[in-house]
Amino acid sequence: MDPLAFLAGAAAAAGACAAWVMQRRVAQLQQQLTAERHAASHDSLTGLPNRRAFYQRGAELVADVRAHPLVAVVLDVDGFKQINDAFGHSAGDEVLVTIARRFSACAGRGIVARLGGDEFAGLIAGRDGEPDEQAAGLADLLAAPMRLCGQVMTVSTSVGLVPVEPDAHLADAVHRADAAMYRAKHHTQRRRPHLVAHQHILHTSLRCELPAHPTSAT
Repeated sequence: MDPLAFLAGAAAAAGACAAWVMQRRVAQLQQQLTAERHAASHDSLTGLPNRRAFYQRGAELVADVRAHPLVAVVLDVDGFKQINDAFGHSAGDEVLVTIARRFSACAGRGIVARLGGDEFAGLIAGRDGEPDEQAAGLADLLAAPMRLCGQVMTVSTSVGLVPVEPDAHLADAVHRADAAMYRAKHHTQRRRPHLVAHQHILHTSLRCELPAHPTSAT
């Protein structure tokens, strides 16, 4: 074999190998960058956008007249601390993941996010009916029975909902929805004070009373 031809072939092979290694390294770096960007803008437990991403993307959605009618929603889980105390934090995490999945299913082309703790916010398509009626309907959807610690039980949420105009500031809409959520929570507590006072006992008794034939729940 011609030595020059051999050297040229070896050089070409080495170059191709180096190019492949470089391409693979670039692809790995791109994947790592994408993962880091996702982690910076999403909640690690539920996979939902975090507070920062919600306000960034939500502002764009509000400004898009084609996305309207929109409503701003703020909700939190009733008695979440008692759930953690009675069943442990892993059960509390399971509740948050379930609520996040159900809330996302209601969003359509909108956006929902976990703001922190047991508090969620969303911009979703407006529906027929007064805000209080829409909020109650959403709360009913979120309160479908779920399986927790081998049991099927209901975990309720307090929901505040307000319409959002195309020229509105998202922070103002969320603030009004948050106030509506606290009014709803206060109203529920006034109507059912025994539920709040004895919620820890209720959850503890549920933990001890396993159903003989549990039904399926999501």
